[in-house]
Amino acid sequence: MTSPVTPDTLTVAQAAARLDDFTVIDVRTPAEYATGHLPGAVNVPLDQVKRALPEIRQAAERGGLLVVCASGARSEKASGAIAAEGVPAASLAGGTNAWAAEGQSLERPEACDTRAVWGMERQVRFTAGTLVLLGLALGLLVHPAFQLLSAAIAGGLVFSALTDTCGMAVVLGKMPHNRPRGTNLDGALAALRGK
Repeated sequence: MTSPVTPDTLTVAQAAARLDDFTVIDVRTPAEYATGHLPGAVNVPLDQVKRALPEIRQAAERGGLLVVCASGARSEKASGAIAAEGVPAASLAGGTNAWAAEGQSLERPEACDTRAVWGMERQVRFTAGTLVLLGLALGLLVHPAFQLLSAAIAGGLVFSALTDTCGMAVVLGKMPHNRPRGTNLDGALAALRGK
């Protein structure tokens, strides 16, 4: 059993100064990744990090790991999971949003279907809000029992905040619009082995 290490968090300035020293792992969905990512980043969606752990471990043996997402929340979770397996990893504070806001460049893959896709947090807010409104409308117009849908979503949001997990994001991440053509985990794993 490998002993866990403590994950680190880097600012944009710290990460930019050492970007060439890192293997950058972007844990957003492939569609989010396709809208723009840190230069040289490899896309390993958060729900695939455990599967990719052997390749991530190989990449870490060659140098540092920098884990990124949109805002820093998913990358913090992923770097924690990686560090729990004894592999040192750092998370980018503020994610690609902070990276771009500070004037750093983003790459966009040419081979991917790059139609505009909302970030996962925005998709979750939209879906939760829509379901709450639907439950309230159906509760008023059809039957009061439909208001339980709104209550269930509210309970899910509270649970999500307390546990720092999001089941709705996991489900939305599997939707076809979040898995564009031209992306695959096997290619990312090969890139991690070869870096």
